[in-house]
Amino acid sequence: MDTATVRQLKTELNGLDRNELIEIVLRLSKFKKENKELLTYLLFESDDEQDYIKEIKIEIDEAFEKINPNSYFYIKKSIRKILKSIKTYIRYSNVRETEVELLLYFCKKLRVMSPSMTRNQQLINIFSREIKNIEKKIKTLHEDLQHDYFHLLENLKS
Repeated sequence: MDTATVRQLKTELNGLDRNELIEIVLRLSKFKKENKELLTYLLFESDDEQDYIKEIKIEIDEAFEKINPNSYFYIKKSIRKILKSIKTYIRYSNVRETEVELLLYFCKKLRVMSPSMTRNQQLINIFSREIKNIEKKIKTLHEDLQHDYFHLLENLKS
């Protein structure tokens, strides 16, 4: 996700009415480190959630390609970094479907990664923890979505 410049943010903020601006600033106040990224999401990407998900998936793919496969130490470190950035993007969105979809994608990439995650207990633990997390999140969704996502989750587990 490319971060907008301060000028682009200012131009977009000028077009908003007072109540919208107050809402954005209050939400922004919950975050400290990633203020500019959150503003970018709220102003430019929140209208098209599917495009936002696509961009993050591309970023996840690139991050998995950059993993150093020579040592499980570097693999674990990279996996944790990828997961941390995904969780940050999820916090920006606040949409449960986005959260489930991104975590499912992460688990899918982790599952097919080479070298295999099954050779390292810590990677297996990360995978299992995220699977449990996904199961909890799916239960909060609409029934139709629950069915679809549980089907994807079962395919991922097997």
